Amino acid sequence: MPATSAHTTPPQIPLRTPIGTRPPKPPKPPFAKRLLGFLSGFGLATTLLVILGLLTWFATLEQIDQGLHATLRKYFDWRAVVVIPKLGNELLPLPLPGGYWTCALLFINLALGGIFRMGKGFRQLGVLISHAGILMLLVAGAVAFHRSERGHMLIPEGGSSNVAEDYHEPTVEITEIKDGNPATIHVIRGRYLTDLDDSRIRSVTLPGLPFDMDLAFYQANADVKAIGLEPPPPDVRAFDGYYISPKPGELNAERNTPACIARIVRRDGTKEEPFLLSTVCYHPLTVRQDDRVFTIALRKRQWLMPFTVRLDKFTAKFYPGTMKPSEFISDITRTENGTEVNAVIQMNEPMRYAGRTFYQANYQRLGEGPSARMASVFEVVSNPADQWPLYSLCVVTLGLLIHFILRLITAIQSFSRPQSDV
Repeated sequence: MPATSAHTTPPQIPLRTPIGTRPPKPPKPPFAKRLLGFLSGFGLATTLLVILGLLTWFATLEQIDQGLHATLRKYFDWRAVVVIPKLGNELLPLPLPGGYWTCALLFINLALGGIFRMGKGFRQLGVLISHAGILMLLVAGAVAFHRSERGHMLIPEGGSSNVAEDYHEPTVEITEIKDGNPATIHVIRGRYLTDLDDSRIRSVTLPGLPFDMDLAFYQANADVKAIGLEPPPPDVRAFDGYYISPKPGELNAERNTPACIARIVRRDGTKEEPFLLSTVCYHPLTVRQDDRVFTIALRKRQWLMPFTVRLDKFTAKFYPGTMKPSEFISDITRTENGTEVNAVIQMNEPMRYAGRTFYQANYQRLGEGPSARMASVFEVVSNPADQWPLYSLCVVTLGLLIHFILRLITAIQSFSRPQSDV
């Protein structure tokens, strides 16, 4: 039987790169794609959360010495791009991005991550909902920062008020007096004052008035002293026998007493002698122009309520043997358009109405002795996003609940499948 020859396929020799050469690199993705990947990456999210933790920690420590308001402005104001933390009296060589911009970048990271990186199947529904809740929480913080107002209202028992006073913002009020009563009030807001140091003068045009004003040398916290009681330093100028003596900011910034120098500029260009304005002055300056009378005063900004609050009864309870309050209760009557509604404001139980929240903040005793009247101090907050944090936490909870239920169903299905023998 003739032998048959076997035909075999020669082995394939892999192609190799010649010695001394490198394999070609894969082309880099476009810059926009790389930037998008960085902004939506998990690594950036982790870094931002660590930075927020450090900012919160340093701010909490610094608040002890600098006060809450000053610390919040340093660490979380939109103007704070870079922050240098401080421990005690020593600055740390650790520059950090400001909290405002860190949160803004975190919002971008979470939004892009949810859009481009996270799966869109039904199994990811709970995670996507929780993601949306966190984004809503960040938006609530931004809205509160830019749109909220905080002030206080002091009302004695039996008294009423419809005006709240801002904690921090100073304003110059020019009031025209007609027939012995205030007629029209012109307000120069705090943004025209707070950046005026001893080298800057700002001219403010006042339409409708027979004069304008120059403002200068604003001090966030200062005393007005008389020359006869305490001579001023050599480099300090006095006006009408008084001068401004700056003092350190208090830890409770709402107790600061701002002051500044002002001057009236007539329409013909004539400039009057400068004068001092301060929140510690109880009587405003009176200015006459022809047959018109005006008063000028520096005070914390006041804003009107759309209703009136009357304090009917105030009750304070303390822990036995101490002056530590256990309960403050204010029985009030809210009057609006002739309609009266009774309400109770107490610790941890505020009154929310017409976009404003009234908290029981403190109390005062007006006068001495058994006949002294009690007064209640309400903190008034106007915040369009007041309830948004609660809503966002509910959304996050709902998302996590859906996610855990879906995972539980998947686990039960995997255990219930029949196992095949090998």
